[in-house]
Amino acid sequence: MAEQPYILTCRNVATMDRANPAPYGELVEASMVIENGLIGWVGKSADMPPDYRHLKSRDLGNRLVTPALIDCHTHVVSGGNRAQEFEMRLQGASYEDIAKAGGGIVSTVKATRAASEDEMLDDALGRVDAMIAEGVSLIEVKSGYGLDQETELKMLRAARRIAEIRPVRVKTSFLGAHAVPPEYSGKADAYIDTVCIPALRAAQAEGLVDAVDGFCEKIAFLPDQIARVFDVAVELGLPVKLHAEQLSNLGGAKLAASYGALSADHIEYLDEAGVRALAASKTAAVILPGAYYTLRETRMPPIALLRNHGVPMAVATDCNPGSSPLSSLLLAMNMACTLFRLTPEEALAGTTRNAALALGVSDSGVIAAGKRADLAIWNAQHPAELSYRIGFNPLEKRIFGGET
Repeated sequence: MAEQPYILTCRNVATMDRANPAPYGELVEASMVIENGLIGWVGKSADMPPDYRHLKSRDLGNRLVTPALIDCHTHVVSGGNRAQEFEMRLQGASYEDIAKAGGGIVSTVKATRAASEDEMLDDALGRVDAMIAEGVSLIEVKSGYGLDQETELKMLRAARRIAEIRPVRVKTSFLGAHAVPPEYSGKADAYIDTVCIPALRAAQAEGLVDAVDGFCEKIAFLPDQIARVFDVAVELGLPVKLHAEQLSNLGGAKLAASYGALSADHIEYLDEAGVRALAASKTAAVILPGAYYTLRETRMPPIALLRNHGVPMAVATDCNPGSSPLSSLLLAMNMACTLFRLTPEEALAGTTRNAALALGVSDSGVIAAGKRADLAIWNAQHPAELSYRIGFNPLEKRIFGGET
């Protein structure tokens, strides 16, 4: 049963609402009315309409309130881990070296195919619980470690079940075009046509897909192969997104933009033409410092170009067993600032307002009337603290759909 309407009062609210021109959309000495799981009103306490003043009030004191965080790029459902490859990278092996030796994504495919749906779900819940404990209310979960129809659907079913047993929302992305499985080595086109696309159709028929993703790189799939998958996504009425320009520039971001993609992710090798394409299509750029850090990359995303052209920048963990075994979105925010020079305000926008944009979600990511009452209450005085601290979680409480 939903809670009765109530008021939250606090010293500082970072609404992240562009309608408020203050940094962070900040409100000081503020109140929020929570009603039917939504924000009924938000503003300075002194300006609260009389109709709300009779409601029960909860004073949060000097704490900071922000929108609950959103992790818009994860691979939390998978089998096994790749700690051994971590050792290989420390000894000098590159991402491509490991992939060519049968490691990388393909090694996770073997473990994922062997795991049951329940085993993958149980394994994922530990990472999901860590995210919830840091104020996350919405998680995107990709398939892509099955690379056969049975396992891709198994992964998506496990992802859907997360939201049934944990207080978190889940958006699923079909990532059948993630890698060429061993049985199709040298036959990427055949894999796309005989496995990936039929699996996408089956997943959509079962109601398991919110978006369609791909990995556009020489070690994965070329733009024309990704385009065939995206054409089917369009036919099925599904939005697209793309792992693009992570290791090289194949024009993946421009391809994604041509389909009006929700996001282009990684983008370390993105050039100005690609940035302009993203800006024109209003496609979000998802910044993934965890993979950059883990792979010890040196090519940074073109943050200044993205900023100058007004491309919305989201920040996510890329939580996966190989290139980004990171489940802390707070740490991802810090890394985005320290490694890539995002401002703390950009980092918080990247895990709230812009992360929602990257998922095509319109009811979350800002604190404004009519939005979901998904809130994070922090033992902090200023929102910059969320990006400033390292390995410290200042969350006091998370409110999910108005429920405390």
